Amino acid sequence: MIFIAEIGLNYNGNIGLLHELIRQAKLAGADIVKFQLGWRGKKNEINYIDDKVIKIILKISQFYEIEPMFSIFTEEALSMIKKYNLRRYKIASRTLVDNYDLAKKIIAEKKETFVSLGFWKKKDLPFKKNKKIKYLWCKSNYPTAPWEIKNFPKTFKSSNILGLSDHSIGNELSLIAISRGAQIIEKHFTLDKSDTTIRDHALSSTPNEFKMLVNNGRAIFKLLDTIR
Repeated sequence: MIFIAEIGLNYNGNIGLLHELIRQAKLAGADIVKFQLGWRGKKNEINYIDDKVIKIILKISQFYEIEPMFSIFTEEALSMIKKYNLRRYKIASRTLVDNYDLAKKIIAEKKETFVSLGFWKKKDLPFKKNKKIKYLWCKSNYPTAPWEIKNFPKTFKSSNILGLSDHSIGNELSLIAISRGAQIIEKHFTLDKSDTTIRDHALSSTPNEFKMLVNNGRAIFKLLDTIR
């Protein structure tokens, strides 16, 4: 099982808060902390990340022994992050629709790449079968209400879709996905759900909620593997 704590823009442009979010994600059991590179990332915007900030993220992540990962939204972001030789990349579902050529360039880097499918409406998957591509089922509503969850996979075991990028409130949908064989769970992460700086705070897990998700999720995954 892989659990991804999506910090995204929830650090509110504050490096001190970013540090604490990474620390709390590690304490909550996350395997990966994820950021968004190139989304609302101009100099006067909340998510401005340059080489200096990337180096800070990498240093903090190394200290707490947690893997950093980035969703890549622009050509400039890809050129910037390539220098750091990270293990994995992420392609957001909007990139598949808004900039498919960029998505192809990210795949061409031959890194293990998680690909969210929230905005992807075509029957066929975006890329030819490739062991390094890990597709995540996603509903791109922020938050996703229970009555908006349509066509949720009945099983992840015999599917090309290996995990869930979860925008719903609570842990229930992620736990259902794990019970159906999901191997990867991505969940937004915050220290304060009431923070209105970014809309994502409201749909995010707090450290305690994320820790419960990890503990229960790993237990379910292990039990499923035992009783097969």
